[in-house]
Amino acid sequence: MSEGYDLVIVGSGPAGLAAAIYARRARLHALVLEKEMMSGGQVLTTEEVDNYPGLPGMNGFELGTKFREHADALGVAFAEDEVIKISDFGGWKQIEGRENSYKTRTVIIATGAMHQKLGVSGEEELAGMGVSYCATCDGAFFRKKTTAVVGGGDVALEDAIFLSRLCEKVYLIHRRDELRGAKVLQERVFALENVEVIWNTVVESIEGGEKVESLSLKQVKTGQTSRLEVDGVFIAVGIKPLSGAFKGLVTMENGYICAGEDGVTSVPGIFAAGDVRTKPLRQIITAAADGANAVVSAERYLNTAASPK
Repeated sequence: MSEGYDLVIVGSGPAGLAAAIYARRARLHALVLEKEMMSGGQVLTTEEVDNYPGLPGMNGFELGTKFREHADALGVAFAEDEVIKISDFGGWKQIEGRENSYKTRTVIIATGAMHQKLGVSGEEELAGMGVSYCATCDGAFFRKKTTAVVGGGDVALEDAIFLSRLCEKVYLIHRRDELRGAKVLQERVFALENVEVIWNTVVESIEGGEKVESLSLKQVKTGQTSRLEVDGVFIAVGIKPLSGAFKGLVTMENGYICAGEDGVTSVPGIFAAGDVRTKPLRQIITAAADGANAVVSAERYLNTAASPK
């Protein structure tokens, strides 16, 4: 069992690192737990970040590194460990990791979420080079170009609508003969002249050299294959919150931890920040803001809660 902390932050993506910076400035005795070898989260695999204020065109790996360097410069304590379980004992929380156990008065869960992948050839190799999972993040790079969106739910429809304002042509590829998204979104998509829906079709591979050049498609009813030339492909087949270790601990909705802008969860002293919480927009800037808000809430809890016995 390690020493007791005021705060343990689980995860070191933008939300976790922002929380760590604010916690250090608040002079809280805090620790950041990260299961990966490097901090930064999903931003590390982003080729270019063009929507973080003041740093246009910043390489994602470099931005994630700068977040960690800022925390290091302030003397934030880090430990490499994977959290398996958190137990609530009122004034104290017990965190069980694969390497150690941690005792703390408050916890910020900032484990993030991961985009569901197609699992096809070329997807990993061309990630950040035309393969994207976030239209609002990367759409501007494909202005006046041809793109494809894969999926049929609300996010896919919203991505197609968003891209239609930027791109010359947008293909919406769906494996079924009807979309799953909200009817109002479907109506908007069908009304767009530069959006074409390709029904009953799946992507078999993503092709290209240094960037995406085309998609290999298969018609699921006939088995017929074809090639579609595109400059980029946006995969919108779902997002999975990394919250499995906290099931049964806090209230969740579709795997996301229920928490508002203040990060407050259903359990006093436990807060959620970043992509793992229920929220309408998942971006680097909103994750960082979540981290700051969660620390302010944790401070408020520490100042008002009775001292643990």
